[in-house]
Amino acid sequence: ILIHYDKGEPPALTELRAQLETGHTEQKIDALKKVIMYHLNGEPLNQLLMTIIRFVLPSRDRTIKKLLLLYWEVIEKTSPDGKLRPEMILVCNNLRNDLLHPNEYIRGSTLRLVCKLKEPEVLEPLLPAVRKILDDKHAYVKRNAVLAIYSVYKSFDYLIPDAPEIIYNFLINEPDASCKRNAFIMLFNCAQDKAVEYLGTVLDQVASFGDMLQFIVVELIRKVCRTNPQERSKYIRCIFTLLGSSSSAVQFEAAGTLLSLSAAPTAVRAASSTFIKLLCSESDNNVKLIILDRLLDIKRLHSRVLQDLLMDILRALASPSLDIRRKTLDIVLDLVSPKNVDEVMLVLKKEINKTQAKEYEKAAEYRQMLIQAIHQCAVRFPDVASSVVHLLMDFIGDSNEASAFDVIVFVREVLETYPALRESIARKLLESFPQIKAAKVYRASLWLIGEYCVTDQDIEAALPVITESLGELPLFNQDTEKETPSATPNKEEPARPRGTGTRVLADGSYASQSALAETPTQRATSEAVVNLRTLLVGGNFFLGSALASTLTKLALKARELPRFAPERRNAIMAESLLTMTSILALGRSSVPPQTIDPDSADRIELCIRILSGYGLADTSAIKNVWLRGCREAFSVMLEHQQVDNKKHEKKKNTEPVVQADDLIKIRQLRGKRAVDFDEEDDDGADVSKAIGLADQERDSEHRLNRVFQLTGFSDPLYAEAYVNVHQYDIVLDVTVINQTNDTLQNVSLELATLGDLKLVERPQTYTVAPREKLNIKANIKVSSTETGIIFGNIVYDVAGQSSSDKNCVVLNEVHIDIMDYISPAHCTDLQFRNMWSEFEWENKIAVNTNISEVNQFLQHIMKSTNMACLTPSSALEGDCGFLSANLYARSVFGEDALANLCVEKQPDGKIGGFIRIRSKTQGIALSLGDKITLKQKLQA
Repeated sequence: ILIHYDKGEPPALTELRAQLETGHTEQKIDALKKVIMYHLNGEPLNQLLMTIIRFVLPSRDRTIKKLLLLYWEVIEKTSPDGKLRPEMILVCNNLRNDLLHPNEYIRGSTLRLVCKLKEPEVLEPLLPAVRKILDDKHAYVKRNAVLAIYSVYKSFDYLIPDAPEIIYNFLINEPDASCKRNAFIMLFNCAQDKAVEYLGTVLDQVASFGDMLQFIVVELIRKVCRTNPQERSKYIRCIFTLLGSSSSAVQFEAAGTLLSLSAAPTAVRAASSTFIKLLCSESDNNVKLIILDRLLDIKRLHSRVLQDLLMDILRALASPSLDIRRKTLDIVLDLVSPKNVDEVMLVLKKEINKTQAKEYEKAAEYRQMLIQAIHQCAVRFPDVASSVVHLLMDFIGDSNEASAFDVIVFVREVLETYPALRESIARKLLESFPQIKAAKVYRASLWLIGEYCVTDQDIEAALPVITESLGELPLFNQDTEKETPSATPNKEEPARPRGTGTRVLADGSYASQSALAETPTQRATSEAVVNLRTLLVGGNFFLGSALASTLTKLALKARELPRFAPERRNAIMAESLLTMTSILALGRSSVPPQTIDPDSADRIELCIRILSGYGLADTSAIKNVWLRGCREAFSVMLEHQQVDNKKHEKKKNTEPVVQADDLIKIRQLRGKRAVDFDEEDDDGADVSKAIGLADQERDSEHRLNRVFQLTGFSDPLYAEAYVNVHQYDIVLDVTVINQTNDTLQNVSLELATLGDLKLVERPQTYTVAPREKLNIKANIKVSSTETGIIFGNIVYDVAGQSSSDKNCVVLNEVHIDIMDYISPAHCTDLQFRNMWSEFEWENKIAVNTNISEVNQFLQHIMKSTNMACLTPSSALEGDCGFLSANLYARSVFGEDALANLCVEKQPDGKIGGFIRIRSKTQGIALSLGDKITLKQKLQA
């Protein structure tokens, strides 16, 4: 124990001795506290031991007795030669008297001190009194007596060799639950055979035990079944009984143990039902996330059993936490089958309707998750697409741009995949078109209108919708270069009140300015913002080029349809040309915030040439590209996406393949350092993983790469460290060798860190004999994905020299590799784009490599950074000398790392370009950039 105590000027021993000898009770308490504090801070006052025994020990004050128990715990009870101090005989006599004291609290407190004593000479005379106390009438005393016997037996079993038999007899006759728990814990840890014997006699009564005792019973059953698998059938019924315990912790452990004991469908169903019950009843979000992880593990091995419980899992969507909802939907989507897809879709539709309430918390984000889930279900089960597509199209005008874009992407896929639904979806799209608010959704909707409006009725319905959203042409007054009002054609403007003035708003609409309040009609007019026109006037000319393409496709289709009269065809073409020229004129004026970009201008000019036929020789080939090539390319893209999704799904569900010459793992023949149980056999594998045993590298070459030399060979102390990186902490195993012929005292390893690394332990001091080797372990906690640096020194004293001369050896720096925390991950293109726009930290690295092939460079970067390539392989094929790819990885802390690689092969044969890295935190962006800069060049 370390307690800070600002000593200042240490008081004289005579002053403390005087207070302890002649002072009244308050002064003795104050002096005793000071003595304890000095002992805790490494300044023992052993000269006062006899004084305390003579003048303080006889006191009957309860505060003094409590302080004395602390004092006996912290003082040195042995002399420098290792023998017991003579004064401790008097202390032992006093402790024995306190063990037999009439006050039960003094007896219990003294027993707690006995648990902490580690000197057999002190413990031996106290054991007869401890044995006698086991028959005490107070439960507080008895449970501490059991712990005292447990502590003594664990450290010095020869002092009380019959302790298991004593505790077993005590356990059989003891009625108190807390005493039985402590006794069973001792038998569980020290005499497992006795614990099993006792459990066999009370197996039918386990349901009536207290929750703590039930918890230990579950642990014992798990331990016994690992040692003797034949005993499983004996305890299965008991575990089934504990699934109904009143304690959530016992239910959780019993369900996990049941899964490790049996893989029968009945057992898996019972354990899964228990987990789901806890998932819906527990209020702690951390507990819910842990249970969802367990359900994920069960899904990997017993997905068919969980499919019957799918509707119960969906009850977890009632949680307000988005993380819990997201993980629940991930589990549900993997379990959806043709039998339950209709019920799942019904629940998802109800959840979407709930998000429309204004008071619903985080409605936009949750709605986006639900839309993506429905999209995935509709892709896997085409029969349900028709039942949800019209519902989702109500959200095409959602204020959340990501949700609206998810909807239009889903609609786009359904339109191409299900021809029977095209007519109804196109009609619904035209009805929802005025509600759209986002430019991305406008572009996708315009593309759909241009591709899937193929009949004369569709074209006649689409053109007025676009014209009404665009407003009156031209888009600005060419004489004054001011925006013109977006009045709707063939509608009279309402009369304005006398004495009012007219102002043109930024969105292109009229508003009247008056001293009087606006009329309801005027207010409705000003609030009806024409979004398409507003976006164009605001400078979004990419949207203008998409509008020009759509109008061109509609005009070309109208030209080929015989039902259109020549006058109507010419009118459609003229209106389309007028719209395009208006957009071009607006882009080259001073009305928008920025002028039109060259790409958009070229695209619109190309559309004008196609419709006018100016300067184009082969119009049939152009019509084929515009009317058929775009949709064919989209169809090919969907096929590639489906193939990639199937590959990803197959890879995720692939069963591990065991080679014929692989070693057979026999648990009973392995040592402690070889713990590596299979998931189905060890539901406590997360514990092994946490202490670094499950993922231990057995490759000697890999281990040697993690050994760092800390000092030189000529230093008095030679030190090297093996860096063992676990998920959330680092263990530094430092080997120190004394290369001198002197004994080194007070050897201490003092470390410091840079980055998000924190030291967990205070450095200890050691004594190293000449030419002796010493192993020191230092634990360092990691809190984020960032390259950290560990540095420090070793200080020591040489025996026989002045203690004021401190010797120091400075250590080399140890750099912690960020790759230990990063693993490849997968996300959709939409998720990548959203994260790319949200993340604020960017690191741009210029490419400087000796690799001459762009695809080889991409593979090298992926291998060096542990990142996965999101760009489909079909887009990377060919030998054009140019490559652009998106990379993605996720850290163990849940941090996302994005990268965009854009390179080309230059005329001199070298590769040039840039790699841009984005992340939410600065550390991972900088660390990944440093890693890429270091590893760009291929090592010879």
